[in-house]
Amino acid sequence: MARVSTASNWRVDPRLVIAIVALIVVGFYLFVSASIFRIGFPLDDAWIHLTYARNLAEHGEWAFRLGERSAGSTAPLWTVLLSIGFLLGLAPYIWTYFLGWVVLTLLGILAENIVRKRIESYKPRIPWVGLFFVLAWHLTWSAVSGMETLLHGFIALAVLGALMDGSRRYLTLGLLAGLSVWVRPDGLTLLGPILFTAILSENSWSARGKAILETLIGFGALFFLYLLFNLALSGNPMPNTFYAKQAEYETFWHSKSLGERIIEYFLPIIASPFIALIPGTILWLIKIFREKNWGAISGVIWFIGYIGIYFARLPAYQHGRYIIPALPILYLWGMLGMLEFVTSEKANKRIVFLWSVLTGVLCLIFGLVAARQNAYDVYLIESEMVLTANWVEQNIPSDALLAVHDIGALGYYVQNPILDLAGLITPDVVPFIRDEAHLAEYLAANSADYLIVFASEYPNLTSKRTPVFIAGLEYDPVGIENDMKVYKWK
Repeated sequence: MARVSTASNWRVDPRLVIAIVALIVVGFYLFVSASIFRIGFPLDDAWIHLTYARNLAEHGEWAFRLGERSAGSTAPLWTVLLSIGFLLGLAPYIWTYFLGWVVLTLLGILAENIVRKRIESYKPRIPWVGLFFVLAWHLTWSAVSGMETLLHGFIALAVLGALMDGSRRYLTLGLLAGLSVWVRPDGLTLLGPILFTAILSENSWSARGKAILETLIGFGALFFLYLLFNLALSGNPMPNTFYAKQAEYETFWHSKSLGERIIEYFLPIIASPFIALIPGTILWLIKIFREKNWGAISGVIWFIGYIGIYFARLPAYQHGRYIIPALPILYLWGMLGMLEFVTSEKANKRIVFLWSVLTGVLCLIFGLVAARQNAYDVYLIESEMVLTANWVEQNIPSDALLAVHDIGALGYYVQNPILDLAGLITPDVVPFIRDEAHLAEYLAANSADYLIVFASEYPNLTSKRTPVFIAGLEYDPVGIENDMKVYKWK
């Protein structure tokens, strides 16, 4: 009788491994946040999306304040996805974190699939590439931020990865680029690499014309609807944030030197486990330029342009969150270059071992630090914005007009009418958004009752006024020096 082997042939699907690790990491971030203070969101903007989502789900209105249509949400698709949580009774937290976990998992799976397709020798049982993506702290932080950042990065990676692999499905690529605009207006930039690749990769002008036409049809179908959506809400083709943010940070050009700004944009990229992938990135970029892989080269041009647009217009604040959607393609280049090197016959086993250990250690170290930083970010929002909103809800009449800069949590928890000093739902202030004298006249003309701001942001508006409420708690692990304050304006 033949001997029956007791060895197990059981093999776990790499996608399941990525999903489980992503769930563990997201759970760990939330656990650390709850341990230091409590669960919440690290950005006040998350509450803006949630307010729009709640009003859409419960009242069928696209409005921040009920009865007042506005284009203050930069991510209509994300808002719609969040609204499902309110319909299911799982909002604001459970459903939002669930969406973040799903997108993080899909991003890891997408990256793993791209690498397995590009490098035939890479066929491990453990999906190392996918695990790197779900452990890279910028991406994990985005998954628990309540923001659309990660979804935008996922679509960008899908488009650029397909172009790198030589995809000629231009209609689909155009649709993806159009869909990305519904996540963030800067998704418009993805149209560039698709057209660039179509022009340089096709062999005849008729083929190029067909590719361009298919791309524009796919993109235009969704982009045209996006323009109509914003025009119906505000009379402008883009959401209010598109104009307000640029106006608010226009003075940023004059406050810091070019060198300081370069460092600010450079730090979020290298303050991550990506530093272990820099050699691989260089190797991969050299390869694609030598091979004239126009699809891959178009991604490089897009990356430089994307970073350049934000560098020219906005500061790299809040962990460089505006450029995080560009990081997945950067990580992919690094993984492709290093894996092609370490899986080659010429690779030194010691170098391979050291690189593997270094990458894993950096993922863990940065992950631990980032989980703690996320908890501090949550504390800031909860102890300042949310605490202020709770005080206002309990102590100020619901019909009092509030002039506010950070409208997220306040708009979610209270029903008062709001004058938005940041211009997201009150676009009238955009032309004089940093002119405090003009703002004072505007508040007086509109009979504002209360001013709710950080005093350091509006020194002239607040200099001669005594606050009726100052946010902050005795327990302060962050050491906040500048609290949000409520001032009687009239």
